[in-house]
Amino acid sequence: MITVILLLFPLLASLLLLALKAEQVKKAALAFTLIELALAVSALVNFVPDASTQFLVNIPWVSSLGIHFKVGMDGISLLMVLLTTFLLPLIVLSTFRHEYKNPSVFYSLMLAMQAGLIGVFVALDGFLFYTAWELALIPVYFLSGIWGGENRVKVTFKFFIYTILGSLFTLVGLVYLYLQTPGNHTFDIAAFYALDLDAATQSWIFWMFFLAFAIKIPVFPFHTWQPDTYTEAPTPATMLLSGIMLKMGVYGVIRWILPIVPLGAEHWSCLVVTLCVIGIVYASVIAFMQKDMKRLIAYSSIAHVGLITAGVFALNTQAMQGAMIQMLNHGINVVGLFFIISVIEQRMNTREIAKLGGIIHKAPVLAICFVVIMMGSVALPLTNGFIGEFLLLLGVYKYNVWAGAFAGLTIILGAVYMLRMYQRTMLGESNALTATFTDIRSSERVVLYVIVIVVIVVGVYPAPLTHVSEAAVQNLLQQVSAKASFIK
Repeated sequence: MITVILLLFPLLASLLLLALKAEQVKKAALAFTLIELALAVSALVNFVPDASTQFLVNIPWVSSLGIHFKVGMDGISLLMVLLTTFLLPLIVLSTFRHEYKNPSVFYSLMLAMQAGLIGVFVALDGFLFYTAWELALIPVYFLSGIWGGENRVKVTFKFFIYTILGSLFTLVGLVYLYLQTPGNHTFDIAAFYALDLDAATQSWIFWMFFLAFAIKIPVFPFHTWQPDTYTEAPTPATMLLSGIMLKMGVYGVIRWILPIVPLGAEHWSCLVVTLCVIGIVYASVIAFMQKDMKRLIAYSSIAHVGLITAGVFALNTQAMQGAMIQMLNHGINVVGLFFIISVIEQRMNTREIAKLGGIIHKAPVLAICFVVIMMGSVALPLTNGFIGEFLLLLGVYKYNVWAGAFAGLTIILGAVYMLRMYQRTMLGESNALTATFTDIRSSERVVLYVIVIVVIVVGVYPAPLTHVSEAAVQNLLQQVSAKASFIK
């Protein structure tokens, strides 16, 4: 039952926010997201770390069409739910020093988006998954289109076109799979897993699903919407997109591609890994050339999720476990980095690296938090980014030596452009613009302190997180291997 509450509570909360007065909305939104986090922690406490699907609820929805409200969580789902519920309170809290027009609508959209995200991660019915996928996309479209920057209309329209086309391909794939289920057709994921599709069929279904997921991740060359959208969207929407929403794509590959069309995934894995490696190098080089801090982190994100996706398609335990832990760590780190950039922009009215400098003299606490989160992003040992990237590179190296070698450039190039950005913004002498900079305070400190603590704690002791997903990951890979061998 807790899965249903996790899914429906933020949806109901989003409706309640619409009825509140402007001065009440922020605190209410924070309270609602904290309650949702408490529910997720309760699920974690009661979770048995094995390969089974737990907290399962299966209720007929549209019986005549074989559609069920079927939700549940295994270790893979639970980690994504924890990431979503952990980041939402921080994202809401990060807005406390900023005023938005129509705040009730703004925060209501954020909670509705959370409901969609949770739905994607717990859905065990294809129709429910597709519905939740679309529900998660609609709020961010309005958040970017209404509260975004000067070019928000053009950029948001581009984002909409990309995502809707990808979603339509997924719908085609889901309907085809539905029609292949025996007897009274069903969208149940277990029935999809049981299908014995030939290699040619698996190949084209793979692309029906992968196109939507690749756009959302995004994988090169389906990434062109991302830098513009991240830059023009309001910072909370950027945090939602980068911290959580892109994980929908990776999760979709893990849950809805690998076990259903393993031969298709195996056949196209070399191409996908190659695209991911190209994306890592390309995005890292472009990031180095950026003058806007927000745009730099946007390209950095492409490089990081490229490595995560390559790890998923390496199809070995080390890479898959690395992908799971790194999805969490990337989400935490990128939200911290975007928030720091937001703090700087609010004080200086600019994100241009060349106009900044010497901020450490005026804001030492901000500078310390920045360096810790940055070190997590570049995978310094004893920070949260290290264990995930180590496992990913090990797994990709086992898949292909050359792919592993080029994928490793994400750490080297990442260190170069991140340290360069830090040096030019934080170090050196203060200039006329940064001379009036003030250090973080109140809600800003809470957000960054929590993120810094997590970066260090997970870096020193990541075992509890890896333990949650370990059995589910091994079971997934065994299912994929067994089904591929049987069909062959």
